[in-house]
Amino acid sequence: MSAVTLQLEDELVALLHSANQPIQRTAHELIVLELYRRATISSGKAAQLLGMSRFEFIRHASRLGLAFFDLTEDEWEAERIQAEAL
Repeated sequence: MSAVTLQLEDELVALLHSANQPIQRTAHELIVLELYRRATISSGKAAQLLGMSRFEFIRHASRLGLAFFDLTEDEWEAERIQAEAL
């Protein structure tokens, strides 16, 4: 495991402490979530990095507003038409 030092403003550290958010764990989670949001890693890899099942990760990400399905309106319409044809 590599070690990285981050410089955080005092106000941000205080906010994390007041919310009982461990800084290292919070930073780790936010980095993993951002990599997932950018589609750099899969939901399975994100779950593994956060020590949870893929289903737990998908639910967690969803509660935070990160969609599991990222389809355009046209893609959703094509999926709907295909599903109705079955």
